[in-house]
Amino acid sequence: MAETTLADLAHEIRSKNAGPFWVTLELFMRDEDGYRIAADPDLLNERTIAELYHVEESAVALYRIPSLNVVKISFPRPVTQGSLKDRDIHAGQHHVPLALLPVPN
Repeated sequence: MAETTLADLAHEIRSKNAGPFWVTLELFMRDEDGYRIAADPDLLNERTIAELYHVEESAVALYRIPSLNVVKISFPRPVTQGSLKDRDIHAGQHHVPLALLPVPN
C-alpha cells in the first residue's frame, strides 16, 4: 500500500514568489484532522523544510493558522528570481517535495 502524503490530506499545496528573494509554500488542508497532522511540529518544522529544500534552518519561517486549516512556510530562494540560474521564475514547482512528504499512519 502506498504511503499517505501531505498531498493526500490537502485541498491544495502551492508555492509562489514572496518577492525576488523568497519562496512561500502554503498547505490548505481539507479538514481539522489533516491540519493537525500538517501542523504537528514533530512532522513539519524548520528542520524538515531545511532538509527538503537545502536551506538554513534558521532562515525558515513557519506559520500555523488553525482557524483556516493552513500552514504557511517561507524561506530564501536558492537563486534570485529572474537570474540566469533561475529555472522556475514564479517558484511554481517548489511545492512538490513538501506535497510528497509522507505522514505517519
